[in-house]
Amino acid sequence: MSVSVQAEDFDVGAEMAALAEGRTDIGAIVSFTGLVRDMAKGAAISDMELEHYPGMTEKALKEIEAQANARWDLQGSRIIHRYGRLAPGARIVLVLTASPHRQAAFEAAEFLMDYLKSRAPFWKKEGTAGGGHWVDAREADEDALKRWDQE
Repeated sequence: MSVSVQAEDFDVGAEMAALAEGRTDIGAIVSFTGLVRDMAKGAAISDMELEHYPGMTEKALKEIEAQANARWDLQGSRIIHRYGRLAPGARIVLVLTASPHRQAAFEAAEFLMDYLKSRAPFWKKEGTAGGGHWVDAREADEDALKRWDQE
């Protein structure tokens, strides 16, 4: 289990290789990489600024990761979430899950992203030609969490 909250970009391939290094019990690694879009609600985005509270954010991400590791048979997991000002196309988040079997890796990765989108303490501000605006929580993200309570 590993969580990083950082301003620096990350190398997906290097992170995946590090997770699997020396391991022969892993049958599947699932990865998700979130990127900054250049459009939202019909408006061009010039940048996205992500803010967080150091210490609190890492703790929350570690708790979310621990829930996934308790729920699925994982041999490893990795979460990287960036903060600061990011341009369109920049990587924001990486989720890796490793398991003996693909289903657990896929489900755990999806669970992690659903919880990161709705429960991770980050605040996002999108820059547009009309000025910056804070991104509100989306009802669809909250709805995505409900399915995990039913399983």
